[in-house]
Amino acid sequence: MKKNKHLKVAVIMGSQSDYKTMQFCTKILKKMAVKFETKIISAHRTPKRMYEFANTAKKNNFGVIIAGAGGSAHLPGMISAITSVPVLGVPIESKKLKGLDSLLSIAQMPKGIPVGTLAIGEDGAINAALLATAIIANNDPVVKKRLDNWRLKQTKSVKKKPK
Repeated sequence: MKKNKHLKVAVIMGSQSDYKTMQFCTKILKKMAVKFETKIISAHRTPKRMYEFANTAKKNNFGVIIAGAGGSAHLPGMISAITSVPVLGVPIESKKLKGLDSLLSIAQMPKGIPVGTLAIGEDGAINAALLATAIIANNDPVVKKRLDNWRLKQTKSVKKKPK
């Protein structure tokens, strides 16, 4: 199969309220000029939509899927069970358990169905976007250069001494 340099990232979430966290993914992907699409896909409320998305992800040129989910957080694992496209899970903070339920649901996948699990909330969303960018950069030298520049800028922003 021919490598496609212009793979996209899918940023999916279980509900509209999850966008409060997942918007941090889209902000980073925009800064990196990585092509992406956002979608609301609920593992529980829209299972046919979820299956159709996952089943066609590779054909639709997605190189990475970032899936944000809260509570029982089945979305990342169910997507990973259907597609071979790498899935990164972002646990959404829940009211009752502060996202620990989401984190454990995503992290405790059975062997054979991997999901890369990030931190709960905003930090996880930002790191998921950076990790997705790094994955895309493996096949896209332009994206790699942007990521390298971003990291260099971050390194230079750290002061050597306190003021």
